[in-house]
Amino acid sequence: MWQEEGSTLYKEFIFPSFRDALHFVNKVGDLAEEVQHHPDMLLYNYNKVRITLTTHDAGMVTDKDRTLAQKIDEII
Repeated sequence: MWQEEGSTLYKEFIFPSFRDALHFVNKVGDLAEEVQHHPDMLLYNYNKVRITLTTHDAGMVTDKDRTLAQKIDEII
């Protein structure tokens, strides 16, 4: 479930392997390029990915972030 904290929306994803986590990060990167809205992504502990969304020019979470979050959930 996505969490909203301050000016960000974030979620942590856990995968069976590093390769699966990396594949997910690359898919999210392709999606971000398509919609021209780029999240912060952190791959850590070999199989965990934390994605943080915010609309920097608005300084807050906007519909762009919520829409991208929904599309990211559809990747899995």
